[in-house]
Amino acid sequence: MDMILKAFSFVFDSAKDVAPIVFFLFAFQLFVLRERIPNLDQILVGFAFVAVGLGLFLVGLEQTLFPLGRLMAQQLTDPKFLEQVSGHIGETLVWQDFYWVYLFAAAIGFATTLAEPALLAVSIKANAVSGGTVGVWGLRVAVALGVGVGVALGCFRIITGLPLHYFIAVGYLVVIVQTTMAPKMIVPLAYDSGGVTTSTVTVPLITALGLGLAEAVPGRSPLLDGFGLVAFASLFPIISVLADGQFAVRGGTESWMSWASARSLGTG
Repeated sequence: MDMILKAFSFVFDSAKDVAPIVFFLFAFQLFVLRERIPNLDQILVGFAFVAVGLGLFLVGLEQTLFPLGRLMAQQLTDPKFLEQVSGHIGETLVWQDFYWVYLFAAAIGFATTLAEPALLAVSIKANAVSGGTVGVWGLRVAVALGVGVGVALGCFRIITGLPLHYFIAVGYLVVIVQTTMAPKMIVPLAYDSGGVTTSTVTVPLITALGLGLAEAVPGRSPLLDGFGLVAFASLFPIISVLADGQFAVRGGTESWMSWASARSLGTG
């Protein structure tokens, strides 16, 4: 019963969040473009589906993904588990002993990105406008690999306590260098790929993972160390997509993820 009431509450809140979007779209259509709204009944039903879908999704996040992310982080950093897999105890633990955390972070980052609706939508559009040069699955895999590496590296930062800005600064320097060397066709798509990954599925789970990890590792603050994984998840897909495009051009054949060919990309 509590979950049903909570679901209604989330649906109502989602409807309030969607309402300004509906208002501005209708206002521009009626008062700026001065055109009738086509298929008004379908549009209203669609917005209702959006509100209900968002509400139920938020309930699912609160009931499953957030608790699961924290639970996995706590279990993987439990002293008894670490002692079993590494043989080290307490203060003798080093960053290498947390390799299961890195593997889990990479796997969950990869899997959640493949399930990201926003990435799927962008991949389909990119495939359409490129005439098939950019493959739907290939782009999704390239981005997912970048997210997996980024989230794993972000967990390494939390465990070691190294400053976040060092990683981000170096990462964007790499992006700048890649941008000067990558095919022009890829650059805007690669930059957008960093944004679409951090959406409804990926962000809640990796945020919960980061906070849970910061709470479980001695000497780490959830506020200072727990956040930042989303920054890694946004940065590294840019690097991976640019790198795949560079590989395709330099190799003279289709890239190993089969989403762009050297012939069609060109080096610009």
